Amino acid sequence: MRIFLIVMMLLLNVATAAANSVEPIIQADSAILIESGTGRVIYEKNADEIRPPASMTKMMTCILGLEQLPKKTLIPISNAAIYAEDNSFKWSPGDVIQADELLLGMMMVSDNGAAIAVAQTVAGNVPQFAVMMNEKAAELGCINTNFVNPNGLPNNNHYSTARDMAKIAMYGMKMPAFREIVSTIEYPITWSAPSNKVDVAITTNEMLEYYAGMNGIKTGWTNAAGGCFAGSAKRGDTELIAIVMHSPDTQTRFVDTAKLLDYGFEIVKMAKVLNKDRISKTVFVKDGTQATVHVRPLEDLNFPLFEGEDTKNLKIVYDLPKVVEAPIIKGKTIGYARLKYNGEIVASVPMIAEETVERGFSILSKLVGFATPIITVAQNMLGAIFA
Repeated sequence: MRIFLIVMMLLLNVATAAANSVEPIIQADSAILIESGTGRVIYEKNADEIRPPASMTKMMTCILGLEQLPKKTLIPISNAAIYAEDNSFKWSPGDVIQADELLLGMMMVSDNGAAIAVAQTVAGNVPQFAVMMNEKAAELGCINTNFVNPNGLPNNNHYSTARDMAKIAMYGMKMPAFREIVSTIEYPITWSAPSNKVDVAITTNEMLEYYAGMNGIKTGWTNAAGGCFAGSAKRGDTELIAIVMHSPDTQTRFVDTAKLLDYGFEIVKMAKVLNKDRISKTVFVKDGTQATVHVRPLEDLNFPLFEGEDTKNLKIVYDLPKVVEAPIIKGKTIGYARLKYNGEIVASVPMIAEETVERGFSILSKLVGFATPIITVAQNMLGAIFA
C-alpha cells in the first residue's frame, strides 16, 4: 500500500506543478493552509466549521506534556491507560516509561493509552487535564475548540476547527522537542520497567517517507471525524502547515495535504524582512544604574508573499516606548517591531532587552526621569506631525 501511495503521490506532484498555481480541489470537507512563521492563510475551505479532530488532539497533549514534565519523569501506566480503546502499544500492569519515550511513542503510533498516562501524570486525572488543554487553546487564540479527553476518541463535546488546529500545530512547531518528535519515522521505544521491554514505533505519518521537505505532524481517524491530518513541510526558507479534516479515508487525507502543500510552495515566496542580529535600538531608562537599554528583535522575521505581491510594499515600524523604568531584566519584552504591508500591520516580533539594568542611581538616568514629561510631549508632537 505504501509503495502504491508513493507512486501515486509522485504523479500527483508532477500534475500539481504543471497546473500553474491553480487553487487545489480537495476532498476534505474542511481545510486550511498557513505559513508556519506568521500564520498567514494561503488557502482555506470551511476552516471554521466545527468538527471532531480525532487524534490531532494529541498535538495539544504533547505540547502540555513537554511544557509540564521533565523528560526523564517516570510515568506509571494505569489500568485506564492499559485498557484504553485502540491502543497500539502492548501495555501491561506494572509498566513504567519515561516522559520523553512516552510522548514520542504517543505521537508516532497515536497510542490512546499513552495520552491518558500523560494526562494523569500532568494533571492527576483526565477531566482536569482537559481543563488545561482548553486553557492553553484559548491562550493560542482558538475560539471554536473544546477538549474533553487527551486522545481524540469520539465525544460530542470534543471538537475543533481546521483554523484552530493550525494555531495549535503552529505553536507546537516552534518547540524544538515537539518538532523533533513529529519528524521521527522509526524509533525503538524503551520501557523503564520492565527494563528489557522495547517496542519499535513506526510513524502513522506516511508522508515523512516520500514528500519532499515533510517534517510533521499528526494523523487522525475515527468514523465520525474521517481522515484528519496536520501536515508540515519545509522547502528552503518556506515552511507550511496544512490541516485537513473529514477526508473520505486515511489515504485521501495525505493526497489532500500534498495538493495543498504543492499549491503553497508554488505561490509563496518568503521575503527576508528582519535580521535579529543586525537590528539594535536604544530606549531611555529612568531610575536605573544606567540611562539606556539596548533592545533587539527576539527572532528573525520572514514574511510570505503571494504571486503579484511586492517587497517594496513592506515596511518595518518600531513600537517602542521612549522611556522605561528600571529594573529591566535581560530578555524582557520592551516593545515590538511591526511589519506593515500597504500600511496594514501583518506581523509583529517582540523587541527584547539585550542587557539587565538594575534599579539604582546614575546621574544620566535621573536626568531621564526629570525629562520624561518633555520626551513624552515631544514624542506626541512628532507623532502628530508624521501621522
